[in-house]
Amino acid sequence: MRNLGKYILFLGKLFSNPESFKTYFKLIMDECIYIGINSIVLVAIVSVFMGAVSTVQTAYNLISPLIPDSVIGLVVRDLTILELAPTITAIIFAGKVGSSIAGNLGTMRITEQIDALEVMGINSVSYLVLPKIVATLFMYPFLVILAGSLAIGGGYLAAEFAGVVSPSSYFIGLKTTFNEFTVTFALIKSVVFGFLVASISAFMGYYTTGGALEVGQSSTRAVTVSCIAILLSDFVLAQILLVR
Repeated sequence: MRNLGKYILFLGKLFSNPESFKTYFKLIMDECIYIGINSIVLVAIVSVFMGAVSTVQTAYNLISPLIPDSVIGLVVRDLTILELAPTITAIIFAGKVGSSIAGNLGTMRITEQIDALEVMGINSVSYLVLPKIVATLFMYPFLVILAGSLAIGGGYLAAEFAGVVSPSSYFIGLKTTFNEFTVTFALIKSVVFGFLVASISAFMGYYTTGGALEVGQSSTRAVTVSCIAILLSDFVLAQILLVR
């Protein structure tokens, strides 16, 4: 509970004594490139294979003369949009970006760069952390959209080359009884997950004490706590938004 209170107070410092808009704009653009653009390749590779594997395994488990092949496309579509694209990508994002955020801030803490900012009268939390959170909130939903699109495309490649289902049946399943709210739900989850990863990782890194060993430990804790927060919030959001 003490760490939770400390985390809430940490978030409260984000908006106190802010810098100029021009300063934040430049920092946010740099973070968008670092956080979002540099993650595209990893997200793309994982998403394509995630969709392909989902298609193959769904086809394997739905072998029945009573179930049409088009159901495979429907299952892969809903599974990808509702769960795989936002949640699995968030865990990958926590491992790549979250650990990096914690490591960078932890290094700045132990080398007294954060203390130097405070001596100059700069709110180090607002200056260092706020751009990372804003950039994550802006870029992560785009990564989720990319992941969902490529995962569905990976499912098509599996249908085309693995022969588990015909491409025409796969496309019929993609268009069957589509609920637009699933996309909205995925985007809501992407915003929540992005905020949790960025803020928790920054919190862990910002309060690092010790030396190089502790920086590594902070990065590990950032990924661990972020993944737990992602899974917990995933359950809560599903209960709030999906369960009627």
